[in-house]
Amino acid sequence: MRQIILDTETTGLNPRRGHRLIEVAGIEMENRRLTGRYLHFYCNPEREVDAGALAIHGVTNEFLEDKPKFAQIAKELVDFIADAELIIHNAPFDLGFLDMEFARLDLPPTQKICANVLDTLPMARELHPGKHNNLDVLCERYQISNAHRTLHGALLDAELLAEVYLTMTHQIDQRPVGEKRHADC
Repeated sequence: MRQIILDTETTGLNPRRGHRLIEVAGIEMENRRLTGRYLHFYCNPEREVDAGALAIHGVTNEFLEDKPKFAQIAKELVDFIADAELIIHNAPFDLGFLDMEFARLDLPPTQKICANVLDTLPMARELHPGKHNNLDVLCERYQISNAHRTLHGALLDAELLAEVYLTMTHQIDQRPVGEKRHADC
């Protein structure tokens, strides 16, 4: 099965308030093996990056000025994710922005382009109920080094999520049959 581990960075938290994508990255995996293929773009959002978002990812308005607009990278993104299963941590956030960008171009929503979306946040919550399950915490829990991550970045976060996903699903696969509570991934 072809899977794409995907992450985005944005100008703010809410696409309904005009916030836009500024970075998107996807890493390809087939049969639980990274293929080495990936897609990574920065996009000019045609608006300012909010101070709160800037503090999270550090991507400045000046850096984005000469980057392509989303419309210029949309076809390559659609072709890359087409018919793949997307693996996203906190999928509603990323899908909200992707779907908004696709709608601006009269393209179908993400879930009509890809085969499926698997959200790793509910998986983590099921495995570790009552605990924090953000990407940093999961890296620490699964002993995946993220020491080089000082700020969020779509490509770096997708790489970390790939390692987290493989470790997390290996734990699910190792449970005795009666203990498997999560659908096969």
